[in-house]
Amino acid sequence: MNVIELSAFDLSLAALLVVALAALSWRMRLGVEHQLLVAAARTTLQLLLIGLVLKALFENVHLYWVALMAVAMVAIAGREVMARQKRRLTGWWGFGVGTLAMFVSSFSVTVLALLTMIANHPWYAPQYAIPLLGMVLGNTMSGISLGLDRLTQDAVQKRAVLETRLALGEDSNSAIADSRREAIRVGLIPIINAMAAAGVVSLPGMMTGQILSGTPPVEAVKYQILVMFLIAAGTGFGTTVAVSMAARRLFDERQRLRLDRLRGG
Repeated sequence: MNVIELSAFDLSLAALLVVALAALSWRMRLGVEHQLLVAAARTTLQLLLIGLVLKALFENVHLYWVALMAVAMVAIAGREVMARQKRRLTGWWGFGVGTLAMFVSSFSVTVLALLTMIANHPWYAPQYAIPLLGMVLGNTMSGISLGLDRLTQDAVQKRAVLETRLALGEDSNSAIADSRREAIRVGLIPIINAMAAAGVVSLPGMMTGQILSGTPPVEAVKYQILVMFLIAAGTGFGTTVAVSMAARRLFDERQRLRLDRLRGG
C-alpha cells in the first residue's frame, strides 16, 4: 500500500480550521485565541524541525547522536514538568526531581524495550528509539507533573494537619503518606483512562499512524499494546520516584515541614 502524501494545500486547509476556531474564541470572548494560534504555530515549527532532525539522524545512524537527542528530550521534558506546577520546589530541585524521575523510568523502560522486545540491529536505530522514547516520555511527563502538583498543593492545604501529626510523634514519612499516595494515584489516572478506552473509545495515535502508512492492523495493534504497557510502566515508576523525592524534600533532617522550599508556598 502506498502512502498518500499530503501537500501544503492539504495542511493549509487544516490550518484554516484552527483559524476558524480562534475566530470563534474571539467572537465568544473566550480569551484563548492568542494562545491557540501561538500553540498552532509552535506545533508547526517544532514538528518541521524535528522532521529535519530525524531525517539527518536516519541518514547518519550513530549511538552518540541518538544519545544526544535522547538527553535533550529528557531535559526539555524536565523543564516542562517544572513549568506546569503551581508550587514548585525551589532551586535545582524544581528541575532535577522531574528530570531524574523521567531518566530512571522512561529512559530505562525504553532501553529495555529496544534491547529485549524490539531487538532491532542496531538496538539504538533512531526510527525505533526516538519515537518510542518520545511516546513514553510525553505520557510520563504528564503523570509526574500531575503527581507533583497534587503533592505540593496537598502539603500547603493540609499544613496544620501535617504539623499536628509531627507534633504527636509521627515521622515525616508517615505524616505525608496519605498525600503521597493520593499524588501517585492522580499521576496514574491519565494512563489508566487511556488503556481502559483504547480500542473501544479511542484509537491510539501510533496504531492509527501505522495503519495509515500500510502496516497490517494486527501488527499495528501489537505495537500499540507494547507502547501502552511501556507508557504505563514509565508513568507509574516515574511518578512514584518523583513524588517520593519531593515528599522527602518537604521536610528537613529535624522532621520539620519546610513549605519555604516551595516557590509560592
